[in-house]
Amino acid sequence: MQEILLPLYPWLKAGHIIFMVFWMAGLFILPRQMIYLHPYGAESPESDVWADRMGKLRKIILTPSLIVVWVLGLALMSAIGAHTQGWFHAKLLLVLILTGYHGWMVAKAKAMLRGERPLTDKQLRLWGEVPGIMLALIVILVVVKPF
Repeated sequence: MQEILLPLYPWLKAGHIIFMVFWMAGLFILPRQMIYLHPYGAESPESDVWADRMGKLRKIILTPSLIVVWVLGLALMSAIGAHTQGWFHAKLLLVLILTGYHGWMVAKAKAMLRGERPLTDKQLRLWGEVPGIMLALIVILVVVKPF
């Protein structure tokens, strides 16, 4: 498998980075959209507009990017044997946590579209910082490879 993936490594890496950027952009946008939806009731015209936007974000950007990031990331791991290195284990843990965050935020967004308000504006603003923190930690692990 490695002999097939290694020549493709630069392309796999480029694709992984491109779709990681798309995924992160979606994770930055989703909490902001939830903040904009917060003051409106479930049956309001504004809620319908935000429901459409959040649905498109999820279906066109977030979920497809998440899948491609995982597929290409696992291919990269196989190509260079990263699964034997400590930095990769830490990165994988952070990506798993970020994937869980993705699912949790999507669930909260769907609850909001039903008229629930599971998080306050302030909580949404705080939770909106998670992707940036995780991204910084992941990039440091990949570039610096501290262990």
